[in-house]
Amino acid sequence: MKRYAKTIGALLLSLLLLLCGCTVRVEMADTGSAASGQTVEVDGAEAEGTAPEESPLDEDGTYTSKEEVAAYLNTYGHLPGNFITKKEAQALGWDSKEGNLGAVAPGKSIGGDYFGNYEGRLPEADGREYHECDIDSTGSYRGAKRLVYSNDGLIYYTEDHYETFELMYGEESP
Repeated sequence: MKRYAKTIGALLLSLLLLLCGCTVRVEMADTGSAASGQTVEVDGAEAEGTAPEESPLDEDGTYTSKEEVAAYLNTYGHLPGNFITKKEAQALGWDSKEGNLGAVAPGKSIGGDYFGNYEGRLPEADGREYHECDIDSTGSYRGAKRLVYSNDGLIYYTEDHYETFELMYGEESP
């Protein structure tokens, strides 16, 4: 019996830790879509003794509004499946001058392409990269509304084609 005491003790301790819950930090992985080729770090921690909060956004859902797409990016770390890159859209026959995205890729929006921040309007940091996606796109011409998001959790909205930005998620470092 003595030789099993340590094993039983270790099992009971493991079970106790499992039942009490743990705080975790989760990094969302790429889903395999070219438009979601970026990984955004997301805080997956929950308070001890509380049930996990259900996201009102379905990971397989289709979203186009600034609030929904920003919340989706913040929650899942990648764009919703209704976004395709410019290159993917062009391969399907999209021509931005014709505004024919809805005809060649019904239900899709443009997103996931690199954003250069060449004007320096967004904060820079070592290793930080920005990407962009269209907002409220109807499948015709792209319009001026975009989300610009970084690989370290910053999510900005611009309604005037990169003239001004509103921080929606993340914290800018001083």
